[in-house]
Amino acid sequence: MKSGFLWGAATSAHQVEGDNVKNNWWEWEMKQSVAMRSGRAALHYELFKEDFALAKQIGHNAHRFSIEWSRIEPERGKWDKRALAHYREVLEELHRLNLVPFVTLHHFTDPRWFTEKDGWLSANAPEAFAEYVKVVVENLGDLVDNWVTLNEPVLLGTMSYWQGRWPPQKKGVFKFDRAIQHLAAAHKRAYRIIHRLQPDAQVGIAKHMISYKPVSDVWSHVLTRGAIDWWFNHRFFKLTWPKHDYIGVNYYFQRKIGVKMVPPFFYQEDDGDRKSDIGWKIAPEGLFNVLKGVKKYGLPVYVTENGIADEKDVLRADFIRDHLRAVERAQKEGVDVRGYFHWSLLDNFEWDLGYGPRFGLVEVDYKTMERKLRPSAYVYKAIIDQSKRN
Repeated sequence: MKSGFLWGAATSAHQVEGDNVKNNWWEWEMKQSVAMRSGRAALHYELFKEDFALAKQIGHNAHRFSIEWSRIEPERGKWDKRALAHYREVLEELHRLNLVPFVTLHHFTDPRWFTEKDGWLSANAPEAFAEYVKVVVENLGDLVDNWVTLNEPVLLGTMSYWQGRWPPQKKGVFKFDRAIQHLAAAHKRAYRIIHRLQPDAQVGIAKHMISYKPVSDVWSHVLTRGAIDWWFNHRFFKLTWPKHDYIGVNYYFQRKIGVKMVPPFFYQEDDGDRKSDIGWKIAPEGLFNVLKGVKKYGLPVYVTENGIADEKDVLRADFIRDHLRAVERAQKEGVDVRGYFHWSLLDNFEWDLGYGPRFGLVEVDYKTMERKLRPSAYVYKAIIDQSKRN
């Protein structure tokens, strides 16, 4: 890897902190089965110093985490100084350990009051988000150079407002598009606010990217593949361009796309040789494909998420090796990839899948909250150490 490459892992607040009682996910979880409740999560809100020490132990020089909006603004217009002080302490600890912070401002969860006001369907949503961003940057910006405004906005729109699997479960194509438009406006507002307060900050999004392949070279499959690739992977950049200082890529799987003669007129199937614990097929070449796909933007690129559910830790080491080879290959093809954040540093609450999937480099015993580095974490460390020697 190039000199100055950032090596790290990622987490999100609701998935690891625990007791985020003021957001829409917590409210939704209370209506679900016990297995679907986040509860204490990984208790990272209390144990973050221990967790960051483990990240440092395995060679990381950067860390991506998210700030929980509902902690900062538990009620509309009321700002919690204790929560701001907590995240300042988090950032100070990262700096003490020489871990470069990448701070995500929105990772799927919304304050309850925001959801009650129609969430991302409301025309006032971008303004509400912008006010929150302003407060965070004014209070914490001296410790942050790299901001992620939104995590996977198109996936959020799809799961919450199209498929209706996630809260607020308001299902419909027109609702989906309205939410996407408001998320795009929110990013642009946040971008302007951050640069007004921090002219030299680097601001972008973490975009979930799927590598799409046509099932064959038949023109209908090829054209359909191109249309879906643009719609899912690149449309949000078009809606928000040029308000990006870098491109953040979250990559997990590759899919084959084909056409059929009955609605919805196309189909997709996962592509890869092996499967993770949740059935996602492993296709490292897909990471190379999506990195090549964002080369056209002419901006620095960070792999902001890439990981595997692998409780027994039998696939993760090769997964990391193979995907980092794809990153190196993309660099040789001229893609300016400057960092890699593995998902995830810790085992965590995996949204509507509960605690079954294990994505962590660090195994968490949810009963005792004991942490244990998995063997794959040491493989990742060896790769980092080797890169530094080259």
